[in-house]
Amino acid sequence: MNSFKRKVAFGISSVSVVLACLSIPPVWWLARENAEDSIVSMAVEESRRLLRHDAFRPEGAQALPHAQAAARALVGGLFDITEIYSAEGVLMAEDMTSTGHTIEKEIAPHGPPAYQFPFYESQRLPGDRWVLRVFVPLRGDNQAISGYLEGVRLVPDWQREQMRSEALRVALMVALAALLCGAALYPVMIRLFADNQRKTREVLESHISMMEALGRAIARRDSDTGAHNYRVAWIAATLGEAVGLHGSRMQELIAGSFLHDVGKIGIPDAILLKPGRLNEDEMLVMRTHVGLGEDIVTGAGWLEGGRAVVAGHHEKWDGTGYPRGLAGEDIPLVARIFALADVFDALCARRPYKEPMPLEAAMQVVTEGSGKHFDPHLLKVFSAQSQHIHATIINTSEEQARTLLEVMVRKHFSL
Repeated sequence: MNSFKRKVAFGISSVSVVLACLSIPPVWWLARENAEDSIVSMAVEESRRLLRHDAFRPEGAQALPHAQAAARALVGGLFDITEIYSAEGVLMAEDMTSTGHTIEKEIAPHGPPAYQFPFYESQRLPGDRWVLRVFVPLRGDNQAISGYLEGVRLVPDWQREQMRSEALRVALMVALAALLCGAALYPVMIRLFADNQRKTREVLESHISMMEALGRAIARRDSDTGAHNYRVAWIAATLGEAVGLHGSRMQELIAGSFLHDVGKIGIPDAILLKPGRLNEDEMLVMRTHVGLGEDIVTGAGWLEGGRAVVAGHHEKWDGTGYPRGLAGEDIPLVARIFALADVFDALCARRPYKEPMPLEAAMQVVTEGSGKHFDPHLLKVFSAQSQHIHATIINTSEEQARTLLEVMVRKHFSL
């Protein structure tokens, strides 16, 4: 399992567990409320059914004995205390079990009944005892209120345990559902991420291919084989790693290394391919390739990341470079890194018009530029790596240099 899958698995499982834990208290409470409602509903229904019989209806001439009979019938099975009131709120009958006698004085008193709909109250008594008080308006055949029934039930331990177990079962089922939902989401998210990653990789690879094509096209127009772009990009990236570059900054450095001379596409062949030294006017034209390069990459989407190198690769540490005459740390770091890599490659590599310079001689030239052409700190870091860089890249073919850079690209572009 790669790091992303581990992160997704951890994230989904964490959220699922949190949701499961958060769901347990309210679900427990709702399940308990439903259990209370069930007890009360059963008590209300059974009470009403009993009181519909003529022998128990607290109405008419026999209202009082009927109420007393109903109170006796309801005590023990449904309630521990039963009270029946007239429509005017006068107590007509009362009966209770031994348990009812025990808890009667502990129950909060209430005024004369005057309610239209049944309801109940839940009350805690000392000793972790729990009672339910049920209030039921009694209605005659014309639906007018004919009396009131009030019952008190001490919920027995077995019923409380049953309610707890049921509430816990429902809460655990909800928690399990949350966990199963997270487990079901995991493969969906992995698949979506894989599809998105594949599409992103395809787009990125097309951008890199475009970058390479532009770099090779300019190199060949400048009478080069194209290997220079691969070498200098690898050298720059190696130095960039040594000074801690990563992420988008490293991507900017690699892209800029490929595209540094893209502006040369706008330089006339008579100047670009002139075999001898350029005169002053020709040099002014040649220097415009920096501005032309900036114009080409600006607004070019992903390729615009190379703009800092394209714009600053001819600037010098002492401010004598062009086109802006920037100095010191005003020159972007990626441009300072590339400038050092570019000169080193130009000195050490074989070109059609010159032989390669030995490493020692090349490093002497480069070192003389410390504080003038090059950033002294970067030069110090580069000097420690120069032998390794020279042995690895300078004498490689274009294909070998491309392979070395491909490793660097895949590493820093997450391919």
